Amino acid sequence: MAADTLINDFELPFQLYDLLGAETLTTHPKFAEHSRETFDAVLETANKMATDLFLPHNHIADKNEPQFDGKKVSMINDVKVAFDAYRESGFIAGRYNFEDGGMQLPETVMTAVAGYFMAANPSTTAYPFLTTAAINVISHFASDEIKAAFMPRMLTGEFTGTMALTEPHAGSSLADIKTTAVKQADGSYRVKGSKIYISGGDHELSDNIVHLVLAKIPGGPGGVKGISLFAVPKYRLNDDLSIGERNDVHLTGLIHKLGYRGATSTALSFGDEGACHGYLIGDEHFGLRYMFKMMNEARIAVGFGAAMIGYRGYQYSLDYAKDRTQGRIAPNNKPEDDATAIINHGDVRRMLLAQKAYSEGGISLCLYGSNLIDRINTCEDATLKNELSELLDLLTPVLKAWPSEYGPKANDLGIQVLGGAGYTREYHAEQFWRDNRLNPIHEGTNGVQALDLSFRKLWQKGGLGIQILKREITQDLESISTQETAKLAGKLTPYMGELHEVLMHLSKVLQTEKAVTLTGNAQALMNIFASIVVAWIWIRQASKAEQLLGNTDDTEQRDFYQGKIQAAKYFIDWELPLIKRDIAILTNNNAVCTDMQAAWF
Repeated sequence: MAADTLINDFELPFQLYDLLGAETLTTHPKFAEHSRETFDAVLETANKMATDLFLPHNHIADKNEPQFDGKKVSMINDVKVAFDAYRESGFIAGRYNFEDGGMQLPETVMTAVAGYFMAANPSTTAYPFLTTAAINVISHFASDEIKAAFMPRMLTGEFTGTMALTEPHAGSSLADIKTTAVKQADGSYRVKGSKIYISGGDHELSDNIVHLVLAKIPGGPGGVKGISLFAVPKYRLNDDLSIGERNDVHLTGLIHKLGYRGATSTALSFGDEGACHGYLIGDEHFGLRYMFKMMNEARIAVGFGAAMIGYRGYQYSLDYAKDRTQGRIAPNNKPEDDATAIINHGDVRRMLLAQKAYSEGGISLCLYGSNLIDRINTCEDATLKNELSELLDLLTPVLKAWPSEYGPKANDLGIQVLGGAGYTREYHAEQFWRDNRLNPIHEGTNGVQALDLSFRKLWQKGGLGIQILKREITQDLESISTQETAKLAGKLTPYMGELHEVLMHLSKVLQTEKAVTLTGNAQALMNIFASIVVAWIWIRQASKAEQLLGNTDDTEQRDFYQGKIQAAKYFIDWELPLIKRDIAILTNNNAVCTDMQAAWF
């Protein structure tokens, strides 16, 4: 695989068509004008654009961060060129209907499209991706007037968007935000407050930036129930919707991150002069509910992005391992024998196999999640639609947390494969890790995801989500007709039983004073649950690969399928058994973490 090849040519067709049957979506009226050929054409365009325009400046932008001179932000021109090409391609509106100027493409396909750009250059990709996320909120919850003002130009990329949640004193604890919005006679609001870590919060890439800002209206309910959501543009709009004067939104400084250095991370001040115009989205005090729409979709994107950066690092270290010679292996281990490529050393193969299991497992997991969205949106059966929605809700913490936990681990192993070279800035392995290290933090830290899973998602609606998940897994395991994968399924089945026992135990514990132990042990439950889900995802891949192996004589394709089977074996033999520790911790109500006192540290 060439160093500038972003994704193995077999990977996405295998995921989309062999595993998920994405072409069957074209039987639904919404996607009837599409075919596998149009899907492939879109993917080919994304691949070429990402390779030609995004990939070349990824390392350059990392070394030449955006600058702020006190008046405006400047950055290397390559970012603007790539962004303009992306918006002109229509990808920002890819999910939207034809009448809105969109491509009316399935979520499954658009997620795959995103894979090329995330692998090539996650920093520059952040600008259009954030815009798409903001559009989704406006399209679902804003008034027709606000939609008309902002959506058309956001869909074309003339305007970009952000999500402004975090404040200097309030990160995940949004109930503590202090930004306020006071209603005016004309129905608009005046926003005042500060936000930090706002990705894409200021730049010169677009004509305007629409910030989605969480704020509290004075006199409203306390806590999260008093949070409202506002569209706050960098530039106000005139009555004819043309761009008017500068709004009272100011960049107070750029934040310098470990990774994602090509994307601006900003501290913003709203209303310093008392003239920051904001426009209410939806109803007062429902802002957090609306923003969670954006955040839940963003969480899948974060997980998929983490998997793709992990995958990019895996491919980079794989190329290096094939080329770098070091040492000798018996029987050719005499001093006069030629040195061997390091990929022939067992421990290097172990590290590459782990990277493959983590990154390709994450890719397949997130594409499954995206396909769930399409299944929900095209489902005519109300009962099934509700069941699939609950399944997606249950899996969302896993879709975000597992790939963003193991994507960086893949990148860490990528550095190790390169050895001393991996620790230098002359090679790119260290940047992949730095870029990916953000993903366990943003859109809700992985600790928050574990708490969400442990205290809410597993139990809501009488545990309907877990019932549907068990049904989906059981259907897949019972349909296996291939020998090697059947053995893997046999190894997974006992862990399914242990998960059931753990959940039965916890359902009782949560009714007692020992429930507090789960606040310290939530990560253990996430480890168990996510590992079983990913093991199932790998069995799905291995089963299909084993079936297809007998249908081709192409050597490269056969190698691809064998690689899938071997990675599944690795995950189930090496990774899945590690959850035995977590099962013991939960079963015994281990209180080591919660019993620790602050003074003892």
